[in-house]
Amino acid sequence: MCGIAGQVALDARGPHPDPGVLGRMGDAQLHRGPDEGSVLQLGPCGFAFRRLSIIDVAGGHQPIANEDESAWIELNGEIYNYLELREELLALGHVFRTKSDAEVVLHGYEQYGTDILGKLVGMFAFAIWDVRRRELILARDRVGKKPLWYHQGKTWLSFASEPSALLQAPDLAPEADLEAIHLYLTYQYVPAPRSAFRGVKKVPPGHFLRLRDGQVEVSRYWDLSYRPKREISEADAADELRALLREAVRCRLMSEVPLGAFLSGGVDSSGVVALMSEFGQVRTFSIGFEEGAFDELPFSRQLAQHVGSDHSEKVVRPVAADVLPQLARHFGEPFADSSALPTYYLAKMTAESVTVALSGDGGDELFGGYERYKYLGYDPGQAAPSGWSGLLGRLLGRPAPPAEPSRDPYYLMMSYFTPEQKQAVYSGAMKAAVAGSDTYAYLGELYDRAAADGFLDKTLYVETMSYLPEALLVKVDIASMASSLEVRCPFLDHRLIEFAARLPERLKLRNGTGKIVLKRALAGLVPDALLHRKKMGFGIPLGPWFRGELRDLLRDTLLSTRARQRPFFDPVAIEALIDAHQRGEEHGPRLWALLMLELWCREVLDAAGRARGAGPS
Repeated sequence: MCGIAGQVALDARGPHPDPGVLGRMGDAQLHRGPDEGSVLQLGPCGFAFRRLSIIDVAGGHQPIANEDESAWIELNGEIYNYLELREELLALGHVFRTKSDAEVVLHGYEQYGTDILGKLVGMFAFAIWDVRRRELILARDRVGKKPLWYHQGKTWLSFASEPSALLQAPDLAPEADLEAIHLYLTYQYVPAPRSAFRGVKKVPPGHFLRLRDGQVEVSRYWDLSYRPKREISEADAADELRALLREAVRCRLMSEVPLGAFLSGGVDSSGVVALMSEFGQVRTFSIGFEEGAFDELPFSRQLAQHVGSDHSEKVVRPVAADVLPQLARHFGEPFADSSALPTYYLAKMTAESVTVALSGDGGDELFGGYERYKYLGYDPGQAAPSGWSGLLGRLLGRPAPPAEPSRDPYYLMMSYFTPEQKQAVYSGAMKAAVAGSDTYAYLGELYDRAAADGFLDKTLYVETMSYLPEALLVKVDIASMASSLEVRCPFLDHRLIEFAARLPERLKLRNGTGKIVLKRALAGLVPDALLHRKKMGFGIPLGPWFRGELRDLLRDTLLSTRARQRPFFDPVAIEALIDAHQRGEEHGPRLWALLMLELWCREVLDAAGRARGAGPS
């Protein structure tokens, strides 16, 4: 796990990247790779690399070249099938200098071009500079485990794992993109390819970027299809799933450094830990809260005792919010999933003992695990629409057709601020800037693109392409890399994802119960009491915190002079929202989103402005 960055001159006759700038880009990502760093100048291309040593600790220094130095690579991530690919490439005549997976990817590119992307099993973001073609390739893994940002200025294309590195480039003047903030307030994140910065983009998951002759082209190399459906019994599907998940866990135990696991006591993390324990004793790490409604520590302890893990845990209290400015800097753009806070503390605690941790992320999106699915109005175990969708249809006098319930309830479920709530707090300038912008079009386009027939599968596709990579995986990557911890997710093995997509919907959700086949696959490995307990999620008690210990922080930040000078909001409306929460209305998630937006403005935009001799002090 590492941090990559670099610049390529758009015109070979123009100025080449400055090694001093490249050095600062690398230094900005020190936390992603504290073990070593390097800067490499290759004419019009420059690389900056930070390394967290996990595989080939002694020899896997980057950037790495092929035999004749006609191509170079820097890679962030892990390729779990690199040994098999290495043997394949050796048989084809390739010669290797190291035992690292990055060198395998480079030789794979030599042999197969960008088709190598379809052969890789793992999580990755990489940059390849093809010296002969004078061509840059940037690529990101299928589901977006590893981040990759870029900015095309007048002189260079700059790229990096995090925006903090991009901001070192002299031709990037940081400025908020108001339409991106409009999206953020709906979803808690800014979806790729957009970013919160004007002129900065993200390479979307499952895509690669090609820069040649100053021209940028972004192409998709992977998508997920839910067709055709497998004709398979529940028992056979459970057996196949258990084998796939066991193999996904096994190959993610590859490491030359200490390894452990996040454990919540939920179905997904418990399954991962139970399977890990088949290969030896596991070190497990858990986070809890004093507020019982949010605390899962009793469940994680139960699983830890069941498998005999070496278990550690920590209780998060409101004073933990002292790190919020630091979190805002690490995320680099506004991010409003409040579970980033306990995830940060979980990663920090874990990193004190191990360098790699496995997690259960992805199980809900693959197998229909979220509580919201049962309220969407479509359930393979029910004959007709029900829940929110059926109610909405009856209220409007037009019941939704049985095969395709209304998407509106899902849009509302995924909204932090509804369109009406945003209009109520926006300033006049903000209203004008986003007039006519429909933030729900983002989800609508994903629904339309889904290669699926059932409404549940279409919704799972939408979540796999939106909420999973843009919220959950960003949260885990940034919160863990802030402590130089690598996190691996067995459920996000693309072979497992594709298997789950082809399963009948009835094996995922039935009569309001999700993860039907996953729970059967884990039966006997995980105690029944944990497999069938009510899902809690990984939230924090925002409501009571904002009425108690964090009340002054909230008011002092959102009603400050600096906040009132931003172009986003009507200060009177923001104060009214805070007061309404104090009176007992529940606005915790919305207030958290506003708080993290203002902290991003202070810690990133204002700080960058000061560094350039402009902006608020």
